[in-house]
Amino acid sequence: MNLTLVKALVALAPASMLLSGSLVLFIKGRTTCSLLQLLGAGCLALVILAHVSEALHLIPWMGWGREHSLGHYLDLCSAIVGLALFSIGWVFASCACKATQLK
Repeated sequence: MNLTLVKALVALAPASMLLSGSLVLFIKGRTTCSLLQLLGAGCLALVILAHVSEALHLIPWMGWGREHSLGHYLDLCSAIVGLALFSIGWVFASCACKATQLK
């Protein structure tokens, strides 16, 4: 079995849990913070799906795994945006939670 596929499938479990948890938070609260977390988790799940596509050689014209290809930049941008959005949403949510506890 392809090592890239094994790594992607192992990473799929935590990414799926992060995405489903963020979805539950968004449905429950519908705040800006939960929306940012949901969008960030979706981008991180897209990174995992890009690696699965690379391992299975799906959509070969994207150039998965090659530098300066569309697949590389999709993967890179999704990772950066996903980490940024999820982190910002989490920090703002925790600050809001602390502010309501202080009242």
